[in-house]
Amino acid sequence: MIPALRQRYNAAFTEQRYAAFLTELNSAVYWPVDFRVAETPLFLDAATAQRLTQAATDIVGQLSTPAFRKHAATAVPKDLVVPAETPFPHFLCIDFALCHDSAGQVVPQLIELQAFPTVAFFQALLTRTYPKHLEFPAGFTSYFGGLDEAGYFAALRRAIVADADPLETVLLEITPDQQKTRVDFAATDQALGVRPVDVSSVRKCGKKLFYDRDGVETPITRIYNRVIFDELLRKKPAMAFSFFDDLDVQWAGHPNWYFRVSKHTLPFLQGPAIPPCHFVSDFVVGAASRRDSPPLPADLENYVLKPLYSFAGLGVDITPTHEKITALPNPSEWLLQRKVAYAPLLATPDGPAKAEVRLILVGDGTGWPKLVNKLVRLSKGVMHGVDFNKGRTWVGASAGFHPTGSA
Repeated sequence: MIPALRQRYNAAFTEQRYAAFLTELNSAVYWPVDFRVAETPLFLDAATAQRLTQAATDIVGQLSTPAFRKHAATAVPKDLVVPAETPFPHFLCIDFALCHDSAGQVVPQLIELQAFPTVAFFQALLTRTYPKHLEFPAGFTSYFGGLDEAGYFAALRRAIVADADPLETVLLEITPDQQKTRVDFAATDQALGVRPVDVSSVRKCGKKLFYDRDGVETPITRIYNRVIFDELLRKKPAMAFSFFDDLDVQWAGHPNWYFRVSKHTLPFLQGPAIPPCHFVSDFVVGAASRRDSPPLPADLENYVLKPLYSFAGLGVDITPTHEKITALPNPSEWLLQRKVAYAPLLATPDGPAKAEVRLILVGDGTGWPKLVNKLVRLSKGVMHGVDFNKGRTWVGASAGFHPTGSA
C-alpha cells in the first residue's frame, strides 16, 4: 500500500531474519505461538488508517443510540443470560476487509464485530518484535490515540484488573493450556500477573469463587472472561459453578455482551463501510414468513450465509443456495451478508496477499470502549482461516502499522 516501502521490505527480507523473528516470539513467554505468523506486517498509508478510524467511529456512534439498545435487547438467548451485566462492554473488536472502491482507493468493509477480548497482549509482543528482526521504517506505530506500548498496557490494565488485586483476578478459559491463543494468555500473565485458569479448576463456596495459585487457595474477585459460550455449550466441562449463578465477582468482559454486540448487530448497522446484511427470517423462506416479507435475493452467489451463534468462522457458507436456506430449521438464527471482494494489495514473493484488519477497542465498562490498537490477518485463500491457507507463505497473523499521528 506504500509501494516504495514495500519494495524495500521485500528486498531486505531473508528466511534467516524471519527464523530469528519466530524464535524470539516463541521464547518470549512460557507458551509458544500455535498459529502461523506472517513474514511481514502491513504498512497502511495515512488515508487508509483514517478511513479505518472513521469507520470504527461511525459504528460506535450507532451502538451508542437508544435504537441499538432496543435491538440488542433480544440478542442474548433466554437460557444464557448471565447476572450482573455491566452497562457497557469492556472490549470491542471490529473486523474489516480491505477492499478497492470504484476509484481504486483502499476502503474498509465490515466483516464482523464482537464485544469480546482478542489477543491484545500477544499483539503488543508481535508489534515490538517485527522491527527488531525485519526491515522497518521510522515514524510508524500500531497504536491509536497517541498511545505507545506503555499507554496501551495501562488501558488494558484498567479494563482487566481495574481496582482489583491482580492475584485475585483470573483469565478464565476452558483448558487454557490447550487453546491456540494460549501465547496471549501467557503474555497477559507476564504483563499483569493475571493467571490463566481452567473453568474446571475453580472452586465455589457460597457466592464466592476460589482457585489454586502456587499452592495457596486464592479468592477470585474479578474475572477476565475468555470463555466462548459456543465452546462451553459444546464441550460441557465439569464445573463447580455456573455462569448463571449469583456470584460475588466482577466481570471484565461480561458474557452477555458477547451476544449483544455480535453477528446479531450486523443487520442494525448502516453506512459506506457496512455491506448489506439481513436476518434470513426477514425474507420469505417458509410458511412462517410474514406476508410482506421480500423474497430471497436472486443473486445468492453474491452473499455469504452465517450462523448467528458461532465463532471463528464455524458454519459459514460461502456458496448459499435457495435450497440450503429454505431448509434451515431456525432462519432467525442465520444471516445473509453481501460478499465483499478483498483487494490483493500486499505484494509478496509468491503472489499478492489480502488483508483483514481487526480494530481493538478497550474501556472500563462505564462507556463505550475506545480505539487503541489493531491486528492484521493476511490471506491468499478463499477465507482467512488457517484451513484455507495451508501450504502458503506470507500469510497468517500479522500487525498493522500506520504513520505516527495519522490516525
